[in-house]
Amino acid sequence: VGLTCAGIKGYFWNSIKMVVPAVAISTIMGALNGYVLTKWRFPGHTLVFGLMLFACFIPFQSVLLPMATILGSLGRFGMTLRNATGLSFGFGNPTVNLVFVHVVYGLGFTTLFFRNFYEAFPTELVRAAQVDGASFFQIFRRIMLPNSLPIIVVTVIYQFTNIWNDFLFASAYAGTGESMPMTVALNNVVNTSTGVVEYNVNMAAAMIAAVPTLIVYILAGRYFVRGLMAGAVKG
Repeated sequence: VGLTCAGIKGYFWNSIKMVVPAVAISTIMGALNGYVLTKWRFPGHTLVFGLMLFACFIPFQSVLLPMATILGSLGRFGMTLRNATGLSFGFGNPTVNLVFVHVVYGLGFTTLFFRNFYEAFPTELVRAAQVDGASFFQIFRRIMLPNSLPIIVVTVIYQFTNIWNDFLFASAYAGTGESMPMTVALNNVVNTSTGVVEYNVNMAAAMIAAVPTLIVYILAGRYFVRGLMAGAVKG
């Protein structure tokens, strides 16, 4: 077990560095989208929500090539920017690429969760805050977010589980070597080329990979059903 921990330690932290910002960014952006689509409606907001909802049904496999093309273009732009200004754009780094991919792919789901939850939120509170002079972000930060704990927990658990357990995007965009996330490293541990199956090593690696998800469910699980019930029948 000790050798297993030492062998996958770096890949474990690669996944942590990918999952935390991806979950945080997608959750905040989903909350903002849900807030705008319910309390600051604009012409065509139904169409925008419909397109984002449609994105939830796009299979992973169909976006592999288009996303690779986009990441390549962003990587070239980042290199050009770095050569011209000395500032690093970030793209080209496998972890940054995976964060971007998971934020984009998960945005439809997070928007759906928050939109349904905010649909039932009293619009009168938002209007009263506007009358008192509160700005767009003040209402969001002081009224909407403090009352969104159940749906935030649902979104965090959903996104964390999907991103942490993802193998397809990780194997496609993370490259090889020390930049791989945990799922790819776990696959490499299990599929050894020695011809000897070390079940104890495989089990230890699988348990280590499962620990973060279990911790998230244990700490936040009591809010999960409450959040699903709050947003399940609205909108």
